Amino acid sequence: MSNRIRIRKAVFPVAGLGTRFLPATKANPKEMLPVVDKPLIQYAAEEAVAAGVDELVFVTSSSKRAIEDHFDKNFELEAELERKGKTELLNIVRSVVPRGISCVYVRQAEALGLGHAVLCARPVVGNEPFAVILADDLIDGGDQPCMAQMAAAFEYNRCSVLGVEEVPHEETEKYGIVEADPVDEGLGRVCGIVEKPKPAAAPSCLAVVGRYILTPRIFDLLENTPRGAGGEIQLTDAIAALLLEEQVLAYQFKGVRYDCGSKLGYLKATIEYALQHEELSEEFRSYLNRRFCSTAGKVEKLDTKKRAG
Repeated sequence: MSNRIRIRKAVFPVAGLGTRFLPATKANPKEMLPVVDKPLIQYAAEEAVAAGVDELVFVTSSSKRAIEDHFDKNFELEAELERKGKTELLNIVRSVVPRGISCVYVRQAEALGLGHAVLCARPVVGNEPFAVILADDLIDGGDQPCMAQMAAAFEYNRCSVLGVEEVPHEETEKYGIVEADPVDEGLGRVCGIVEKPKPAAAPSCLAVVGRYILTPRIFDLLENTPRGAGGEIQLTDAIAALLLEEQVLAYQFKGVRYDCGSKLGYLKATIEYALQHEELSEEFRSYLNRRFCSTAGKVEKLDTKKRAG
């Protein structure tokens, strides 16, 4: 294939209420919850940029101004850091949005589900393939971030790609579940998808976990998708319709996912990322060893490459 098709735009549906984290999310978006020293939405944005994306499209609500402020320039803060000679902190603040990356904000006026949130981005995305990243699914892809892996699969196959992983059979009703025929290692052709099936009705244990690359045809299908589970416009239902027209692939990414939409998943991510943090890892590991481990069992230094593989 001679002409490369690059994923240039990523959509971040961030209009949800984050009720599982109340009261922390009463006035603060769940996507702004920090994992060590960066909010979840920044990890998601960095993953998109690492995949070659240069336009970040945030589908927001009226209560999510903190996200816009985070990615905006703060002249007062930068001037103060510069005046005090805090160059390292100044560089950190300025690198939140790398040079050449633009941010666009679109309002989702009604909470009508993920499918509706994606549809709200249509005027910005236009007629080109795009990524969708759910920030509360934090994925440590090691040397190659998850969306970069999926972008490579898209570039080769030129069709929609869903990021999936195996989940316990009893948890299928928490996810969109796909049925897929294997075509390569870690790659399958999707032949069916259903939203949150009961374990007895689940076609497999392959769950879609917050990473999508979609062709623009999905917008037409979303416009004609009736409200489904929970009275919402489900992206899963539109993908099911897309299967009748185009090939869709399920990609089992290499890496570790943390469900930061749950309190337990968020705590796990915080510990794991702290153990990898350049400044904190050794001291934090020592603390854990003193606090929780006997002489027979220490918290070992994490091998990121091994974990991500």
